Amino acid sequence: MNFNFSVEILRFSNEFERVVLVYFFALNFTYFFLMLIGFFELLKYGAELDEREDFGALNSSELVPPVSVLAPAYNEAATVIESVKAMLALSYPEFEVVVINDGSKDETLDLLIQEFNLYRSSRPANQDLPTKPIRGVYRSPGGLPLVVIDKENGGKADALNAGICSARYPLVCAVDSDSLLEETALKRVVLPFLRDPEQVLAVGGIVRIANGCSTSGGRVTEVALSSSWLVRFQVVEYLRAFLGGRVAFSTFNCLLVISGAFGLFRKSAVIAVGGYNTSTVGEDMELIVRIHRWARQQKKEYRVVFQPDPICWTEVPESLRVLKRQRNRWQRGTIETVWEHKSILFRPVFGLLGWIALPYFAIFEGIGPVIELIGYVLTAVGVSLGLFQPRIALLFFICAVVNGIVLSVSAVILEELSTKRYPKVAHMVWLVIASIFENFGYRQLTTLWRAQALWDILKGKKCWGVMERKGFGQAAAAQ
Repeated sequence: MNFNFSVEILRFSNEFERVVLVYFFALNFTYFFLMLIGFFELLKYGAELDEREDFGALNSSELVPPVSVLAPAYNEAATVIESVKAMLALSYPEFEVVVINDGSKDETLDLLIQEFNLYRSSRPANQDLPTKPIRGVYRSPGGLPLVVIDKENGGKADALNAGICSARYPLVCAVDSDSLLEETALKRVVLPFLRDPEQVLAVGGIVRIANGCSTSGGRVTEVALSSSWLVRFQVVEYLRAFLGGRVAFSTFNCLLVISGAFGLFRKSAVIAVGGYNTSTVGEDMELIVRIHRWARQQKKEYRVVFQPDPICWTEVPESLRVLKRQRNRWQRGTIETVWEHKSILFRPVFGLLGWIALPYFAIFEGIGPVIELIGYVLTAVGVSLGLFQPRIALLFFICAVVNGIVLSVSAVILEELSTKRYPKVAHMVWLVIASIFENFGYRQLTTLWRAQALWDILKGKKCWGVMERKGFGQAAAAQ
């Protein structure tokens, strides 16, 4: 009996190892394929970049649509003033900044009122979308294009819906109030709407990491690299996600993620689909999937686009505790969105959205961390019990590391081919080194956190978790 049981355990372990190996190679082949597409697309994009550098004509063109910049804020006293100043200093013909104070418990609202000399307006906010009660609307007496909405706390999605209701203009740009947009970011991100005004429904820009950079007057004045290895690993992750995956998915018009930190939307489309979903922590991804779904069901010719050169700078976690909360929330948002829209999977009416994009997020981003974690555990147990030869396990680990390094280094190279925001050769050298060392501990730790997110979903966890900020100019020392 014991012998038969041992044989069954061995057989199960071997079969699961095969499953993990097949999954591993499918995952890395997919990543490599996406990175390859991103490489050629960015080469083509870079060849036209000089032509796009001259934005002077946009300042006087009547064809440029006005934009409402929406910035939800909850306990953002550390960064909100500098961030709003950066938004107000954007180079764009006609725009307004709408800050939504989502029931902050700190001095966010008071600081805004004092800094910009705001007064309470008697004009009520529109209610095209349901939101938590609006407590007040504040405006500038000097014609400054700034509106501050004070409302009861309802979460980021609810705050964005309140901002959309109050937005005056046909395009709305959702940004984080703790982020800094580059001066020409709006001009760059609006270009797809100018080239194809009838079809483009949403455009996403790239989010870059401000930790270690010098800032002044709401602008990143000197790009540098943080001395924190935790931050450097995140820089590599961001480059890999934006310059590889999002470029490729955008090419096939099945982009499912536009970062909540920087995205431009056609207001009418967002209202048509019901605004942001307030019941998920992944409201940015869920909205994009719903826009895709709505447009395809309406049989509309449409596009959702990623632009690699409009840049938004943001502060990322510098502690493992805060980073764990962030990755847990991102993973829960991904899983919730895939589950909410599972009926899209493998249905011809949804094209590549149902056959490639959503399955990718379901298999590789959703349940992938669980499979990878079980693979690590079973391999360790198998080696310790003599079920697997150590050299086979070592070979598997080496292959995983080499693949990870190739993908990460490729992302760093793509940065040099596209936006080229890191001015020193030393920056690129440090990022290549980070691309190597992230595979020894950091990658496994984030896999564990993402796997835990599935358990949190099963337990019904819905909270965001507190995201601690140091404020711009207070980040880790740069090199």
